[in-house]
Amino acid sequence: MEKFKQRWGLKHNYQLVIIFIVFAITGSTSAYISKPILAWLGITKTDFPLWAYYLLYIILIFPAYQVLLMFFGFISGQFSFFWAFEKKMLRGMGLGFLLPKEPNK
Repeated sequence: MEKFKQRWGLKHNYQLVIIFIVFAITGSTSAYISKPILAWLGITKTDFPLWAYYLLYIILIFPAYQVLLMFFGFISGQFSFFWAFEKKMLRGMGLGFLLPKEPNK
């Protein structure tokens, strides 16, 4: 736990617990809401090959996860941590161009 606190610049154990809970809720929720979204778009297992359906499902989970991470991070009071985490993750994946430009200092 101390390594996470050090690595993420956290001061209290409760922050770490909240962050782990937010990650768990976000992952579960993004997987849960992706199926109804696919159905709303008219994409079902019966209309698409199974491999294509699950590929689209996985692709849809990614943006849902990003949005939900910011939402749950805001609600938990840890928005600044999750915003920094989000920026680092997107840049690491080569998707930094999706982020707003940083003002020049």
